[in-house]
Amino acid sequence: MSEEQSAPVCYRHRNRQTYLRCVRCDKPICADCRIDAPVGFQCPDCVAEGRRTMRKPRSSFGGGARAGAAGTVTKTLIGANVAVFVLAVISAGSLAAATTSMMTPVHWLGTEIGYMPGYDPEVTVDLFGLSITAPVVAAGGYFRMLTAMFLHFGAIHLLFNMVVLWMLGRILERDLGPARFLTAYMLSGLAGSVAVYLFSYDTFTAGASGAVYGLFGLMILVNRKLSRDNRGIYVLLGLNLVLTLMMGFSFAGHVGGLVGGLICGAILTFVPRERRSLHWIGFAVFLAALAVVTFLQTGMLDNRFDIV
Repeated sequence: MSEEQSAPVCYRHRNRQTYLRCVRCDKPICADCRIDAPVGFQCPDCVAEGRRTMRKPRSSFGGGARAGAAGTVTKTLIGANVAVFVLAVISAGSLAAATTSMMTPVHWLGTEIGYMPGYDPEVTVDLFGLSITAPVVAAGGYFRMLTAMFLHFGAIHLLFNMVVLWMLGRILERDLGPARFLTAYMLSGLAGSVAVYLFSYDTFTAGASGAVYGLFGLMILVNRKLSRDNRGIYVLLGLNLVLTLMMGFSFAGHVGGLVGGLICGAILTFVPRERRSLHWIGFAVFLAALAVVTFLQTGMLDNRFDIV
């Protein structure tokens, strides 16, 4: 038998003879299949198996470092806010909704309206030919606390919030991972909505400002944990708070969101690194506390105004 006839063949290319072998499984591999290893060569199967068993990199707070670096959640949130804004403008049938603070049909259905004394506890609007009725928060319309986070009054309002979300969101999503970042964002926005329901229930409020202010609080504690300089964040936050007071924006919603972000930041930074699963328990407790406060306020308003 000749040397050519007895030569082994590549396990992936049966028509190719080779004397190369995988250093892990010893299977014959041709020059096209070989993958350089620290010592010798490996076959594609062994390399794939090694990647599956390789520990995925995690952020300092337990999230997926690679997934967070893409900023997918931040981009999705911005896209959702822009989409809802466009929908609101279309529902108004006028471009004036893009530049003013007018209430469009979408705003009437989704804006946070706690309760307006003297008004019906439900709002009925004509939206794209459909007659839709939505209760105010005190009458059971708790969804308004979430939908209001994606509604804005005019393009300037939207632009300001989205710029800050883009600036802070990508950094925090990278540091925390997508799941923790999204949870903290939503809880911060919900905390702002609860604060409005407590202290300004007789106003119409909307915007991502509560959640955005929550990012400030979240960033402050995350930066402290990671030994980063917070001076720029303090200046930016101070300017925003002054602007809130001067322009008559929802102070309760902004401060409530800021406090919510600080609480979420405390949950993330004070839990020991080796017990990061407790983050989710902390978030659940915070959500439960917000729910309790909301229901207590509903009971107080019901006793005061006899809401039906």
